[in-house]
Amino acid sequence: MPALGPNPRLAVFKFASCDGCQLTLLDCEDELLTLTRRVEIADFREASSQVIEGPYDLTLVEGSVTTEEDRHRVQEIRAESRFLVTIGACATSGGIQALRNFADVEEFSRVVYASPQYIRTLATSTPIRDHVSVDLELRGCPISKHQLLETISAVLTRRTPDLPTDSVCIECKRRGNVCVLVARGATCLGPVTQAGCGAICPAFHRGCYGCFGPQGTPNVPPLTHRLHELGASRGELLRVFRTFNAAAPAFRQASESEERAKT
Repeated sequence: MPALGPNPRLAVFKFASCDGCQLTLLDCEDELLTLTRRVEIADFREASSQVIEGPYDLTLVEGSVTTEEDRHRVQEIRAESRFLVTIGACATSGGIQALRNFADVEEFSRVVYASPQYIRTLATSTPIRDHVSVDLELRGCPISKHQLLETISAVLTRRTPDLPTDSVCIECKRRGNVCVLVARGATCLGPVTQAGCGAICPAFHRGCYGCFGPQGTPNVPPLTHRLHELGASRGELLRVFRTFNAAAPAFRQASESEERAKT
């Protein structure tokens, strides 16, 4: 971790996203009040109109790169940031808007917009790390409040943050959940999804749909094989792999495999 000055500056920036991960920071409430006594919030336009120019000690970036302007802007932000953390599925894997990566964006523009000639967008939605170096990624849609606070605390105290790398299945075991894949035959991505959500969906008797993206060593093919044995169609698996983390390599490869087999 980099050494920080006596009054470290925090900045939060948004690209293509829904703002949900920025709202997670605001939802910290009491913890946020404590945080403001430790850092100077220099630029966080979701919360304040005050803007202080960089450089910044810690920068949080939400959202994916979807325009040429985004590409240039994220490089400028990187140059002004000592430690840059991407937050959420959009920033770490392209988000749900990365569904454009599998389709014809020009056709979408013609269908959606009355005057598509004014639309200036890239053909893909890509994570921040595809354009600049990233010091740490926080997964999730939205991110975990606890992981966010742990990360900020770790940066301030110059230590490595304690973040989970195992699967949602481990969280199910800790909560005492009955396995919905085994007991109910549910289409569940828990075995290949990174922990962090607290196994919310399985706790309510439905399958995990991978909002925290692939875990560190996802073994996806055996899971898809087992889900087919349990009755999941190729169309269903194509859908579950193409949600918030559709462009994450392991999920993208799985969905493309299902698409090829379907046709």
